[in-house]
Amino acid sequence: MHVPSAHAGTVLSAPTTTTPPTPGSPPRGVVFHGSPDRPLVALTFDTNMTDGMLAELDRGTVKSFVNQTAISELRQMRVPATIFLAGKWIERYPDVTTSLAADPLFELASHSYSHRPFKTPCYHLGRALPVTQMAADVDQSEQLLRRFTSQPTPYFRFPGGCYDQRALDAVAATGVVVVQYDDVSGDAFGTSVNAIVDQTLRSAKNGSIIVMHLTGGNTAPLTALALPRIVDGLRGRGLQLVKLSELLASGP
Repeated sequence: MHVPSAHAGTVLSAPTTTTPPTPGSPPRGVVFHGSPDRPLVALTFDTNMTDGMLAELDRGTVKSFVNQTAISELRQMRVPATIFLAGKWIERYPDVTTSLAADPLFELASHSYSHRPFKTPCYHLGRALPVTQMAADVDQSEQLLRRFTSQPTPYFRFPGGCYDQRALDAVAATGVVVVQYDDVSGDAFGTSVNAIVDQTLRSAKNGSIIVMHLTGGNTAPLTALALPRIVDGLRGRGLQLVKLSELLASGP
C-alpha cells in the first residue's frame, strides 16, 4: 500500500537498463522515474495483503481484495501496466495472478511477500521486518512469481514505499531493482475521484512512474472510477502509456 510520503534515504540515479544487479553487489539505486526526453509514462499498480487483511476476508467483513473492475478497465482501454504483487495476495488469488501473468498487456513485479514494512514508522503496517529476514521475504515473493510466469521483472517496491539504507543493503543480494514513483495518484483510501484524477494528471510528465492500486476492497475504492479519466487525460497530453520495462529501457 502506498500513500503520499517523503522519499526515505538518498535519491540515487536510475539504472540505464532493466538488467538487475548481480547477487551480492550493492544496489544500483532507487528508480523514481524514466527519461524526461521521451513522452512515455508508466502506470504501476500495487496489490497488498497483510495478515490483518486476510483476517478480514476470513471473517467476511471484506468480500475481496481484488479490483476486478479496474483490471477490466485496463484491458478495455488497452493500457499496458506493471503490477507489483504481494506474495500473500498471490497465494489468496492464484487464479487472478494466472490471468494477469498470461495477459501481454501486463508485467509482474514483487511487492514483498508479507507486506510488512522494511522501515518504521510506515503508516498502519505495524512492526517492521527484522533486517535479517528482509532478503528472505523478497526471495519468497520472487519464487512465488516464478510459479506463474517464466519472465518476472526484476523490479521490487517496498511496502508502503518505506525504506532506509539498511533495507536497501539487506535486499541488495536478491538482485532486485528497487522502484518507487514520482507521481502518487492518491487512490489509496481516496475519497474523491476528482482529487485522484487531478493529482495524477498534475504530477505527470515525461518519464513519470505513477503509483495506483488494484487491491480493491476498502483500500482503494475509487481506482476504477478514476482510471478512464486518468488514461484519457494522459493520452490527451500526448503521453504514451508503457510498461515499466519499456520506460526504463529508454534510458535516463
